[in-house]
Amino acid sequence: MARTPFDASGADVAGLAAALGEEVDAEVRFDAGSRGAYATDGSNYRQVPIGVVVPRTVEAGAHAVEVCARFGAPVLSRGGGTSLAGQTTNAAVVIDWSKYCHRLVSVDPDARTCVVEPGIVLDMLNQRLSDHRLQFGPKPSTHSHCALGGMIGNNSCGASAQAYGKTVDNVRRLEVLTYDGTRMWAGPTSKAERSRIAAEGGRRAELYTGLDRIVTEYLADIRRGYPKIPRRVSGYNLDSLLPENGFDVARALVGSEGTLVTVLHAELDLVPVPAYQSLLVLGYDDICAAADDVPRLLEHCSPGQLEALDGRMAQLMREEGAYLTSLHALPQGDSWLMLQFSGDSQEQADEQAHALLGAVGRTEKDAAVAFSDDPEREQRMLRAREAGLGVTARPPDDRETWEGWEDSAVPPERLGDYLRDLRELFAEFDYDHPSLYGHFGQGCVHTRIPFGLRTAEGVADFRRFLERAADLVVSHGGSLSGEHGDGQSRGELLIRMFGERLVTAFGELKALFDPGNRMNPGKVVHPNPVDGQLRLGSAWRPRSPATHFGFPEDDHSFNRAVMRCVGIGNCRGHSGGVMCPSYRATREEEHSTRGRARLLFEMLDGHPDSAVTDGWHSTEVRDALDLCLACKGCKSDCPTGVDMATLKAEFLSHHYEGRLRPAAHYSMGWLPVWARLSRIAPGLVNSVLHAPGLARAGKRLAGVDEARSAPVFARQSFQQWWQSGGIAEPDPADPRTVVLWPDTFTTYFHPSIAVSAVRVLQDAGFRVAVPTRPVCCGLTWISTGQLPLAQKVLRQTLGVLRPYLEAGTPVIGLEPSCTAVFRSDAPELMPADQDVKRLAGQVRTFAEHLVHHAPDDWRPPQLSRRATVQTHCHQHAIMKFDADRELMRRAHLDADVLDEGCCGLAGNFGFERGHYEVSMAVAEQGVLPAVRTTAPDSLVLADGFSCRTQIEQGGTGRRALHLAEVLALGLEGTLPTEHPERLAVRPAPPSRASRWAAGAGAAAWTATAATVAGRAAVRSLRHL
Repeated sequence: MARTPFDASGADVAGLAAALGEEVDAEVRFDAGSRGAYATDGSNYRQVPIGVVVPRTVEAGAHAVEVCARFGAPVLSRGGGTSLAGQTTNAAVVIDWSKYCHRLVSVDPDARTCVVEPGIVLDMLNQRLSDHRLQFGPKPSTHSHCALGGMIGNNSCGASAQAYGKTVDNVRRLEVLTYDGTRMWAGPTSKAERSRIAAEGGRRAELYTGLDRIVTEYLADIRRGYPKIPRRVSGYNLDSLLPENGFDVARALVGSEGTLVTVLHAELDLVPVPAYQSLLVLGYDDICAAADDVPRLLEHCSPGQLEALDGRMAQLMREEGAYLTSLHALPQGDSWLMLQFSGDSQEQADEQAHALLGAVGRTEKDAAVAFSDDPEREQRMLRAREAGLGVTARPPDDRETWEGWEDSAVPPERLGDYLRDLRELFAEFDYDHPSLYGHFGQGCVHTRIPFGLRTAEGVADFRRFLERAADLVVSHGGSLSGEHGDGQSRGELLIRMFGERLVTAFGELKALFDPGNRMNPGKVVHPNPVDGQLRLGSAWRPRSPATHFGFPEDDHSFNRAVMRCVGIGNCRGHSGGVMCPSYRATREEEHSTRGRARLLFEMLDGHPDSAVTDGWHSTEVRDALDLCLACKGCKSDCPTGVDMATLKAEFLSHHYEGRLRPAAHYSMGWLPVWARLSRIAPGLVNSVLHAPGLARAGKRLAGVDEARSAPVFARQSFQQWWQSGGIAEPDPADPRTVVLWPDTFTTYFHPSIAVSAVRVLQDAGFRVAVPTRPVCCGLTWISTGQLPLAQKVLRQTLGVLRPYLEAGTPVIGLEPSCTAVFRSDAPELMPADQDVKRLAGQVRTFAEHLVHHAPDDWRPPQLSRRATVQTHCHQHAIMKFDADRELMRRAHLDADVLDEGCCGLAGNFGFERGHYEVSMAVAEQGVLPAVRTTAPDSLVLADGFSCRTQIEQGGTGRRALHLAEVLALGLEGTLPTEHPERLAVRPAPPSRASRWAAGAGAAAWTATAATVAGRAAVRSLRHL
């Protein structure tokens, strides 16, 4: 028998963890880091779990439930963890199905069905079904990372539910497990089948008999009490058990939020992928007028989607500089309806849009009408609507907005009136004017509201608002939830919607399946209060640590920077963009941007039960940040702009303050110093770095992974080449003058890139200046968290650049990571320094300068080649790639700009001991395979040193070039037919003889060299 109650603070936890570890084929994690990473989801709520189990198979997951039941421990199933109502946070054992249990078990194309495991992500499922031209119909905005198990638990919908219905409408059967160990397939069940089950006896018979009894007793209540609207998601689906609905037990369990059963497998109905689509956008004066028009539009058409976007969201997008292309395509108006049509031909899809326009008295020529049958343009516009949660979560005015009343639904014919009443309620509570948008074709409204969740008064208003809003939506014949479920946000309010008898029926259903209340307790039935277990709340008292970074975009607060993460979970996506490479390689929550942000939140120690208690010295936070590549992909790809690279640097600075650092922080963190010292004898340095035995020992001492080869130093650095040319220094005030920034990577490893850049810039009519005194952007010190040193280096660099900064001379960066420091990191590290601000405004990429500032009559060489192009992550995040695309277009380069994510090397990350496997796993997810399949006559371009190194060391057989090199080669003449990169100059690796000679003399040389290098390093840093 299960022991209850479970003692979450005593020996039961240790015994449970031991039993799970011994008996279950799973990763069993009861450590503080794992518990902290899973303490919240996408909601306002926070509950630290007992522990986390990551089963390697579905059978193992079922066994984990059995072990938990033996101990009486509560259980919570979790997929993508994107729940907005608190369904996936609980003081329970969290079973995370997403890492291993993501198989597509079977597909029946003729029957249009498939069987899946609960951890499979929707986009991955649809990708695997694409050969059959089939898909799962419902598509929530989290489709890149939401798991099917979570969709079933929440009864997810999305924009496509207009055509395909909710998840419940697309589930055929479920294999489920009750807490007491009953395992069965459930689906539509005839009366004869129920009689057969009853005759067999046992727990299954008890369940079906109990279901029969509940339906019989509450038959009239169920028929009367459920609103007949497309988007009723609140409450248990007792209506699926009605005789007229086939007594469908599977559909009754959909949307039960893990409170009744554990889903092990699901048999799903599939739909054909639309062959052709078109998009019609209609403009309106305001969002209420748009809502008023929805019923009229639906009288004349059956769109696949009918979405709404209001002027407030458009305003936020403009202020954030997001989705501007989509906004420019919107027709006249201050709110818009987007209708998507599909057909077997483009003409059929287009005709539906034109017929609707004719029926409502509009034409394509109307200023308030926009029509498109361009798939790319359609997807851009629909993605802008999908981005609503992220755009409204962190408005530029720095208001904190929250979920809680983010997905109410009413009959479409009542939508306009409901919105007017809702706006009045906002005004009454002084909630300003939240954006209103959503799935208007089905009466579902999304919004985020500036609740005051930090004070007792604000929390009390939050509760009063939810109660009033619940009564309001019910008065309009609607549902508390039209998509996101009840969880803790709305569980307590269900009685206002369904009445006492139906809520009693919900309780009886819960008691039937889970009599001990061990399945996700506190949600839906016997719910925790809507204002309980808040992530913030009036008792939240976080530390407010002093920091090196100024966090100017976060009110100069590390805490606010951490709290940018609202749990959307885009960092758990598997393709497209850059974020988050370490999650894609590991599928670990704590190695996602969200997981790291959660641990940093716990580190602030704002709650008595915070999982992380040792602040900056936390090993849990350090370990989670260890696999952060500092790629900055999250800064641009995260909807709320979390900058984990900056948060990591800040953490490392405090974590190692006054303590011995990892060896890599001294070897690679101080790379600019060692690179300068290499000028004493670059050939000897290369020989030593590649000498048998000595190289291996050196890597161990330096904290470098043995699988990595050291880059080869050039015999002549770029600055040495420049000084040898005797070129007169131009006047900084001359409008033709540009400063070519001599970054460490280009100067000492690939100086031919800078030489090429000089050639091209001079060809374009510019006069090039190069600092001859030591300068550095401080990147390597920043990335290793040596921030005081980075500030010192930057100040010295600013002194060297001062004449150019005062004259407003453009500074041209060739290495994207260094350019990004000047554009982003330096202003955040030294926000009050005027020269830093000047430099941030004057620094340009090579392409930006040539595209926007070259003389009108200058043309790049016409290369007429195809090119595979890898964008550096920091350029993707900070400078963007538009200018590079334009420059390549002008040079007649047919560029395939990869959307395959990070290269995986990411500066020092891929060289550090213990990171090689993750580094290569990231690269093999897209970049390296794409380079390997590049045709021999095509170019491979990568402006980032890390990207070029990874491509060269990744077994591709190719060498990547910088765009400056390609243009310079084009100025010299025609490129070779095959492998054009062979014309580029790269340092040659040391000969075998020199490597052996270096090894033989290493013992005598090392002691002397170490002493000399140490002294020289100190002197060199003084001059940096």
